[in-house]
Amino acid sequence: MSIYDLNFTDNKGNTVELRSLKDKVILLVNVASNCGFTKQYSGLQQLHESYAEGGLEVIGFPCNQFGGQEPGTDQEIEDFCKTNYNVSFTLATKTDVNGINAHPIYKYIKEKTGKEIQWNFEKFLINNGDIVAYGNSNLPVASLEPQIKDLLK
Repeated sequence: MSIYDLNFTDNKGNTVELRSLKDKVILLVNVASNCGFTKQYSGLQQLHESYAEGGLEVIGFPCNQFGGQEPGTDQEIEDFCKTNYNVSFTLATKTDVNGINAHPIYKYIKEKTGKEIQWNFEKFLINNGDIVAYGNSNLPVASLEPQIKDLLK
């Protein structure tokens, strides 16, 4: 099985098949509006603005599993992101990343990396179906930029 065999539902209710992103570099991040790391939305948006046309796809997966820091509805999350960070990259519907109800994408990522998702704003960079980089919550989003630029060449 490949990550491209999986899909998710965006916050508008549309199914997004990862196979449609096969020619892109994908940055998956579990996000939360009330987290101390929420300011990372700015960096994610900056990467999106700088590299989307070149082939980067940033996808935020809102998750309420860590400290109850994403309690809102999909619409409330979108409104928060647009109002505070001008987010225009793709947001999934609210998602579990751990436990029996973990989204299949996150089950796949954890199986391939051996990592449990510890907190909000953990980052996974995917290229050609491979998870090529991982960044924990403390890793500044901008630190992934050199690798993203290199992958997009």
